[in-house]
This record gives sequence, structure tokens and C-alpha cells, in this order.
Amino acid sequence: MLARRVVVCLDVQGGRVVKGEHFVRLRDMGDPVALAERYEAEGADEIVFLDISASADERATLLDVARRTADRLFIPLTLGGGIRTANDVSMALRAGADKVSINSAAVAQPELFAECAGRFGSQCVVASIDAKREGDAWQVYTHGGRTRTTLDAVAWARECAERGAGEILVTSIDRDGTRAGYDLELTRAIAGAVHVPVVASGGAGSASDVRDALEGGSADAALVAGILHDGSTTVGEIKSVLRSAGIPVRAVV
Repeated sequence: MLARRVVVCLDVQGGRVVKGEHFVRLRDMGDPVALAERYEAEGADEIVFLDISASADERATLLDVARRTADRLFIPLTLGGGIRTANDVSMALRAGADKVSINSAAVAQPELFAECAGRFGSQCVVASIDAKREGDAWQVYTHGGRTRTTLDAVAWARECAERGAGEILVTSIDRDGTRAGYDLELTRAIAGAVHVPVVASGGAGSASDVRDALEGGSADAALVAGILHDGSTTVGEIKSVLRSAGIPVRAVV
């Protein structure tokens, strides 16, 4: 059985890591390179850098941060935020990223997934989906959760995978930063609709929430941020809980 992954997300703005709630009320959490090294040492399986401003200047800053980080990391690094073209993906990969996360641009131009998968391989292409519950379903939002689309999140996830995305990163806007636990129903619905790995995001409040995302949410990986940044738990503690639950994880060296 494949090991499940603990993915650490670092939201980057102005060259610094920030964290908020429902995508707003951001607080400075530290230097991204130092934090990435720390989390790798604790046993993180992957690091995600997200440029949450997505301006041209911020993207250039993030690429510089990625270069410095990639020189020091041995685990995969994903870059996202403001990726609009296949050339943007190429720049991110040349800067040292192993994967690139695409969100808003793919909603406007779904063929971007096929283009990027064709040029770089589907293993490099992550479809990032920000979803908010509306009744019995979930709606896709873009531009950092500010713009509502007409897309159903589960149907969109299926289309992303069919068009070439090699992984789905699904974030619950409702749960983001709340520490109330992941939206297991959302994650489970998307995992059941696609044939590629699904990463649960939004709402981690404890190591047991991560366990629930992997078990009850049927996710292949869980993304964590705030509970690590403020010291509420560590990657090692999360993996200990997962191991106790019988969930296979990569050992913390």
C-alpha cells in the first residue's frame, strides 16, 4: 500500500510566509526557506509554496525563493499562484519546482492542463480547486476565493483529471484557517470521482484531523499549515498518530 503524504503549505507574500482565515486576515509567519527546511527535517513529504498575491512582481519573488529552497530540499516542491501559461509552468520548473499548481487560469482556459501535461508530463501538473459549499454541492471559486464560478467542484475535478492534471488539490474555503477539520464529504466526493491522487486542504486543527482526511475523506495526502506554523503540533506528531491508526507513512528520519 502506498504511503500517505503530509504536505506542508507555505502561503508566500512579499517573500514572507503568511497565514489567515477564510483567505483573509493574514499574519506574518516567517521566512519561507527556513520554514521549508524545518518542515523537511520534521518529516514533511512535500512542500507547497503558494504566491497568494499572484502579481508579476510577487511571482518573480516566489521564483527566487523557490531557487534558494530547491537547492536545500530533498523532498518535492510545488509552486502555485499566478500560473497563467505553459511558459509560467516552465519557469517554475526551471526554478526548481517538481510540480506546479494551476487554479484560476485553468478555469478560464481548461485546455491549459492538456498543454502542460503534454509538454512537461502530467506528474508535474496539479489542479488546485477552491470550493465553497452551496446546499448539497460545492461551487468552484477563483482568484483567491474572491470570484464565484458556475462550476461544480466535483465535476470540475473530474474534468481536470481527464484533461491531464496528475493530482487534485482541493481546498475548502469554508474550513480554511478555522481548525474545525477538513470537509470530509467534499474530499471524499472528489476522491471518488477521479483516478488521480487527491490532496485535502483547509481546516486542519489537529493530527487527528489529518488522520480523518486520509481515512474518512479518502484523500491520498493532507495539506497542513497553521497548526505547524504556531507550534500546535509537528509533522512528527502527525505521522505518529497516522502510524498508530495503521496508515502507512514515510518514516521521519
